[in-house]
Amino acid sequence: MAAFTIRGKNVEVTPALRDYVEKRVGKITKYFDNVGEIAVLLSVEGKHHKVEVTAPVARGILLRGEEHSEDMYSSIDLVIEKLERQIRKQKTKLARRFRQGGFKAEAVETFAQPIPEEDELYPVVKTKRFTLQPMDVQEAIMQMNLLNHHFFVFRNAESEEVNIVYGRHDGKYALIEVEEG
Repeated sequence: MAAFTIRGKNVEVTPALRDYVEKRVGKITKYFDNVGEIAVLLSVEGKHHKVEVTAPVARGILLRGEEHSEDMYSSIDLVIEKLERQIRKQKTKLARRFRQGGFKAEAVETFAQPIPEEDELYPVVKTKRFTLQPMDVQEAIMQMNLLNHHFFVFRNAESEEVNIVYGRHDGKYALIEVEEG
């Protein structure tokens, strides 16, 4: 059984809730040999009962799902369905990535979803080229908003590194700093 870190924000993590999370979220361990510590955040904001799950399934590969509903147990069920859909959708790529082991291919063989041809997995329908302009984060956010885009790639004038800003669902902004690895 995988290790869990279960936290609550504006909700008490009762033993019954903890058991339900471990039972339901633990289902993803049947797909992988070595799942790292699974982080689960349960939060309540008004009528929204939100569940966020992050599970490291291999070096550099994270499964992440987030769902909300008016009931915490329903939200847990919804996030598991989402994670299993991600695994089904990506099973060919995951199996290829885990050639040396780690992915339990037999665990997803029962999924009836047809496997698309390699060229159909992620069709690229458009390519854009642009020059990275040096600017600060505030300028990048302003430019993103002026373009009415959801994200914006730029060269940070301070660090001279490529960064990405994006708009979050809560109306705030986030910055991604790229690390070579």
